[in-house]
Amino acid sequence: MATVTFRGASRIYSQAAKAVNRLDMEIGDGELVVLVGPSGCGKTTSLRMLAGLESVDEGDILIDDRSVVGVSPQHRDIAMVFQDFALYPHMTVAQNLSFALEIAKLNKAEIKKRVVEAARTLRLEDCLERKPAQLSGGQCQRVAMGRAIVRQPRVFLMDEPLSNLDAKLRVATRSEIAALQRRLSVTTVYVTHDQVEAMTMGDRVAVLKDGVLQQVDVPSVLYDAPANAFVAGFVGSPSMNLVDGIIGSDGVTVGSTVVQLPRELREAAGTGRVTVGVRPESVTLAGHGAGVPAIVNIVEELGAEAFIYARLEHTAADPTGVETPDVVVRVNPKTAPPSGSRIELHIKKESVLLFDADSGTRIVPE
Repeated sequence: MATVTFRGASRIYSQAAKAVNRLDMEIGDGELVVLVGPSGCGKTTSLRMLAGLESVDEGDILIDDRSVVGVSPQHRDIAMVFQDFALYPHMTVAQNLSFALEIAKLNKAEIKKRVVEAARTLRLEDCLERKPAQLSGGQCQRVAMGRAIVRQPRVFLMDEPLSNLDAKLRVATRSEIAALQRRLSVTTVYVTHDQVEAMTMGDRVAVLKDGVLQQVDVPSVLYDAPANAFVAGFVGSPSMNLVDGIIGSDGVTVGSTVVQLPRELREAAGTGRVTVGVRPESVTLAGHGAGVPAIVNIVEELGAEAFIYARLEHTAADPTGVETPDVVVRVNPKTAPPSGSRIELHIKKESVLLFDADSGTRIVPE
């Protein structure tokens, strides 16, 4: 087990666009930290820098307070799991698991012991004599993890290991990986573009955008107290509703309606334009004349719940004067209105978040 520290680490392909820009982050002993963000945000590059597969152009990366910059990958005591499994097709599962140990010239008894333990841990005992072509996608992924486990590394690195699995198998396998990591207590850095995967697996989640770390915290804090509008809009499924608003003496104008705010938040926001953020579950259907007018575009019914996608109405007096995106409302499917209908929405004032309209930084009451 080990700690991992990124200390101002940068990967620079060109000064105009740094792939990773001064990444500062500490990962605790035995912790599972997920790097998440849209394509091109620098998450895989960060992982490859830690693995020694990408150069560190500025700053430092440490494992257990020892710099690994300039240290070859094979001497960093890490194990990496890739998204494409990368199994040797001509070898059996047992041979795939033991190959790295044989290269390291461990004795046969130790190799057999580690292979058997890994197979038992991953429920692969019945597959040891099969070849990858005879395995399911989930079994192949477990073999790929087993190759990392048998090496008994100090750090696991996982680069979108579930991306090649179907949706149902992804859900099952991600819970298996999270449970296995906690049982082994090996420090793990996990990369994914799927924020649901990140939120359900990570002890902490690091959100990146354009090579810059936006926020790293436990999933509940990212969801309830995002540092900026980008994190608010990225985390959550569906994501947070973000619409333009104007702060006034009575509250914030959203669409054509003034929404009340807690006094401390309104005072902290001052006056002028803001971005208003509210989660789908914090918006409810209101009676006539009691909420923000909107038109239903579409309703997604998912069995236990439904999501209304509605466009806010504007009036000639609307001070924002801009087109608003769809607002998503989580409701009981039995109460969902039909598409095309006019509804009114009640926004729970205690759930409203405000973000600076220019920088996107969340406005926090003093």
